[in-house]
Amino acid sequence: MIDLVIPSLLETLYMVFFSTIFSILLGFPLGIILVVTEKGGIWEKPLLNKILDSIINLFRSFPFLILMILLFPLSKLIIGKTIGTTATIVPLSISAAPFVARVMESSLKEVDKGVIEFSLAMGATIPQIITRVLLPEALPSIILGITLTIINLIGYSAMAGSIGGGGLGDLAIRYGLYRFQTDIMIIAVVIIVILVQSIQFIGNTLSARINKK
Repeated sequence: MIDLVIPSLLETLYMVFFSTIFSILLGFPLGIILVVTEKGGIWEKPLLNKILDSIINLFRSFPFLILMILLFPLSKLIIGKTIGTTATIVPLSISAAPFVARVMESSLKEVDKGVIEFSLAMGATIPQIITRVLLPEALPSIILGITLTIINLIGYSAMAGSIGGGGLGDLAIRYGLYRFQTDIMIIAVVIIVILVQSIQFIGNTLSARINKK
């Protein structure tokens, strides 16, 4: 049994790790642009903000499995195939990027506007305010948001297993559902629960430590 579980666990970790990186690379700047271009923002651009907001809402409206199927051509173009753990990273990243953008937007909006106004009055530029004020001030909240993103990606990766994505979800479905090996399904679920609990604990601890500084 361990010969089945370990490779599936590694596949899940592989998918979640790279999907988290790529979704942050995509969603992080989007969240920042959303905040600085909003009405009353430090780089007010209402039209750009509205367009970006609509695009993010559009992608967040798609259920993950449907989005994954729709993105098969893109996975084929980038990876050269539509199924498997590496191919699944493409839809996982794209589905999580809008979520990351909203997490970033929410975190940055928590920053005291007085601090931003003071920085502007001191002559700070927009990039300086973003990198030296907004991001450091919002860091504990950003860490919690990224933690939530990773947990969502673990859930998505399990769903991806139902259509050839590999990982623990695939293991649970192939052996637990189709071959009636309930013990394997239970082990897969228990590992997923442990993963989620561990990541939440690490995220909470890291955020709390930074918040105390």
